[in-house]
Amino acid sequence: MKKPPQNPPVVFNYLENKEYTIQPIRWLLKPISAWPVTDSSIAERLLSAVLLVACIFLIAGTLVPCALAIILDETKDLEMKIRDFGPLSNWVLASLKYVSLLAHVDDIHRCIEHIETDWRAVTRLEEQEVMLRSARLGRFIALSSAAFMHSGVFSYGIFRGMTLGESVASDNTSVRSLPFAFYTPILDTTASPMYEIVFAIQCLSTFVVNSVAVGTCSLTAVFVLHACGQLKILMSLLDNLINERNEKRDSSQQKFAVIVEHHLKVLSFVSHIEKITSVVCLVEIVGCTLQMCLLGYYCLLVHEKEGIVAYAIILISVTFNIFIFCYIGEILSEQCGQVGETAYMTNWYLLPENTALGLVLIILRSSIVVKITAGKMIELSLSTFGSVIKSALAYLNILRTLIST
Repeated sequence: MKKPPQNPPVVFNYLENKEYTIQPIRWLLKPISAWPVTDSSIAERLLSAVLLVACIFLIAGTLVPCALAIILDETKDLEMKIRDFGPLSNWVLASLKYVSLLAHVDDIHRCIEHIETDWRAVTRLEEQEVMLRSARLGRFIALSSAAFMHSGVFSYGIFRGMTLGESVASDNTSVRSLPFAFYTPILDTTASPMYEIVFAIQCLSTFVVNSVAVGTCSLTAVFVLHACGQLKILMSLLDNLINERNEKRDSSQQKFAVIVEHHLKVLSFVSHIEKITSVVCLVEIVGCTLQMCLLGYYCLLVHEKEGIVAYAIILISVTFNIFIFCYIGEILSEQCGQVGETAYMTNWYLLPENTALGLVLIILRSSIVVKITAGKMIELSLSTFGSVIKSALAYLNILRTLIST
């Protein structure tokens, strides 16, 4: 008799899967020199150092002249200074997030190594599908955030250039305006090629600032969603802890040891994520509240359709970013809580006595809800997102009242 054909063993390409997971954040972080280069060649390290110096110069090249123009330029009225303060606040907040990213490059490297280890440990097709679903969602969030943020800020720059355009000075000479405020006593931007140089610096600086904002959001989303995928695998292991009433004692204890080790690895991974994102999330919450307030005021202030569209796109992108932070924080807390519930719902009464008692430790540890926080002060959740919206609207009403009076 012929033997029935056997299914070929499933081959898991962990390097390809790992690349699929981290590819979006590498695209975003590498151009701003926030990508780990510990294991890279000397040429790549040198390129990273050059990019770091260039990014710092570009950010400072827009931030400092803009701040001086708001503070020292007496030709600007209050309305114009408020309009220029929005981009200035965005550059300041992006600088803080950039410094935080650079300070935690080693932690980012550890998280990437952790992701590679998790993909290497995959042995079942079901586990791979769970992790790939999390990776797809992370890629979608990263690409959506990049599309919103870059299109929003660059459309704002185009709008500023179109609406301000060329103005006529007192001596009948045309003066070309820049997308962002610039303190003209530093450099004479009315003549070429200085105008083109400053314009190019502001455009490149915009790209760097957008990449920092999108990179922090995407980094948090990819890492947290990977942790959620690992928690789902952990719950699947708990569900399969007992399959038969007469299962051998040694088998159940071996399974339980794998579960405990997996749980500790996930918690360690989440602690690294919290370390990376704590300051970033605090800056994001404060910055989004301020920017949503200012953008709402700008939408009420301008009358051109192009201006309303540009400000609306930026407002949507800012709202989307803070929503993503709060949403993934909510998902992580929910998933961690479900681990304890899943452990309680297993057939623990069929386990050996010592193994069953070990489940109590998992339930107790899961009762301490793991949270992504902003500066260890504010929990990221959907209720926090609602609070940010309410605060921004309240500040907008205060701003309108102060300006109108």
